[in-house]
Amino acid sequence: MPTKLSVNINAIAMLRNRRDLPWPSLEHLGRIALQAGASGLTVHPRPDQRHIRFSDLPVIRALIDDEFPQAEFNIEGYPSEDFLALCERTEPEQVTLVPDDPSQATSDHGFDFRAQGEMLKPIVARLKAGGMRVSLFADGDGDVEAVRLAKETGADRIELYTGPYGGCYDNPERAAEIVELLGRTADAARAEGLGVNAGHDLTVANLPALVKRIPHLAEVSIGHGLTADALEFGMAETVRRFRHACGQTV
Repeated sequence: MPTKLSVNINAIAMLRNRRDLPWPSLEHLGRIALQAGASGLTVHPRPDQRHIRFSDLPVIRALIDDEFPQAEFNIEGYPSEDFLALCERTEPEQVTLVPDDPSQATSDHGFDFRAQGEMLKPIVARLKAGGMRVSLFADGDGDVEAVRLAKETGADRIELYTGPYGGCYDNPERAAEIVELLGRTADAARAEGLGVNAGHDLTVANLPALVKRIPHLAEVSIGHGLTADALEFGMAETVRRFRHACGQTV
């Protein structure tokens, strides 16, 4: 199966929040993305609501339920009690847990499963009891033991942190090395029965090599690069370009 594309709309929300005005509309642009074939929408609500606001979640939930029932809602965040309650109210199809400090500008590392695995087990069980698929943010450094410990949490998937890969846009040799490490991590996850997602700084240019190395890659969630391209090509055409880079027939 081709890799699915979930469009992260955080960057759009950040642009909207520069003014006390309702545009750009997350609902409208999310609709365009889904009409163009995106498989879902991703948000990462933070405690300070500096991009996605808590009030956005019911709007996106209703958009998917009412117009695109085949699509998925993916909510990312640090598993605080407030975040878990937010997920339980919104009922996304997937929750992606990240180890971020609330003050971080963006996610920049995966969980330390050796130190945090036991903490994650009851959280994963709670979310799965609510009918949500659980994915855990993981470093793609080829650490097979860490992948085994991620499996022991009860999670359904890991999401490979691809920031270092995206950062090698001007160094193809290093990019190839990182793709291989990501691939080894993904291979270990598949051997453990874990699904594999990926996200962070992925682009139309660097997606094909990643998908080629990880043919079983279930989903990528992309926000920054996709939003930047949408300024040039428009949201619908950008989604089609990213779907093509994922190996989908467009």
